[in-house]
Amino acid sequence: MTTATIDLVAENISKRYGGANGVEVLTRVSLSLDAGASAAIMGPSGCGKSTLLNILGGLESPDSGSVRLGADEPFKLDERGLARFRNRRVGFVFQEHHLLPQCSVLENVLVPTLVGESDDGSVQSRGTALLERVGLKDRMSHRPGELSGGERQRVAIARALINEPALLLADEPTGNLDEATAHRVADLLREIQSDTKTILVVVTHSAEIAGRFERRLSLAGGVLQAGA
Repeated sequence: MTTATIDLVAENISKRYGGANGVEVLTRVSLSLDAGASAAIMGPSGCGKSTLLNILGGLESPDSGSVRLGADEPFKLDERGLARFRNRRVGFVFQEHHLLPQCSVLENVLVPTLVGESDDGSVQSRGTALLERVGLKDRMSHRPGELSGGERQRVAIARALINEPALLLADEPTGNLDEATAHRVADLLREIQSDTKTILVVVTHSAEIAGRFERRLSLAGGVLQAGA
């Protein structure tokens, strides 16, 4: 693994939907996070939080501006390179866990490793270790339908980390959970991110959840600024 410092820099990101007369959801947004940093982004529904997260992770391209993660500039890559960037450099956790119902917990965690180059066979042991880390040691052979909502989201977190990404993006990861479970999942995200020194960006509607992370940012009217 490389020992180079990995940071995230987004500069002057703009995005408009609906053509020239449409809605601009991001207006020259800039964001910089050092390796191992965490940030929560808040804002009203429809303000562009998910769009910004998708651009940071290479799922969606900006109309203008740039993104850099360490030495990687995803929007300068060809389609194959961009797909590899998303798979190897970025982990995604969504409000919906998107687990495969026919697969076991461990199989779901290993899904991202099926794309691209295979390694030395250590991925299964890494998946097992991640599931132990998120408290699911005894649930590895279960199917998603046998798990609680909080357990399914913990599987999704383990899956997002299986390729040891430099950047972890979580879009309303606690939105479908009850308050107590949401707090546990948010704390788990923060603990794992701190342990692994992964850059973490979380989108949330909850000020209480946002308060668990190092930086709090607010997106409104297409502009990103420091939160309360």
